[in-house]
Amino acid sequence: MNAPSTAQPKIGFNDLLRFVLELFAIVTLGIFGFTAFPLPWPGVLVGIGAPLFAILLWALFRSPKAVFAVDPFVKALVEIAVFSSAAIAWWLMGQPIVAFVFAVVAAVSGVINGRREFSA
Repeated sequence: MNAPSTAQPKIGFNDLLRFVLELFAIVTLGIFGFTAFPLPWPGVLVGIGAPLFAILLWALFRSPKAVFAVDPFVKALVEIAVFSSAAIAWWLMGQPIVAFVFAVVAAVSGVINGRREFSA
């Protein structure tokens, strides 16, 4: 008698890249809050609040186990908001090359993921 097999979802390179991009965006927002604003206030508030807000948005709408099942376009808007805010943060911190590279990699990864989501 064969035991029922549970199929594990395949995790590809783009999935790993997207995870790294998410972490990078969250860390970026924290760095931005602590460096771009005077400490202790509002620097601490923005340094902790901005990443928490991004995590909350991602968990509610974009994560694989999101709280709300939303249209793929809403998912894309949330992703664009989080990733663009990270790219803009790098630009405002005087790092345009990091901002540009992050934005391009995030956009290409998002398009690949979006095509996969729409074809499924």
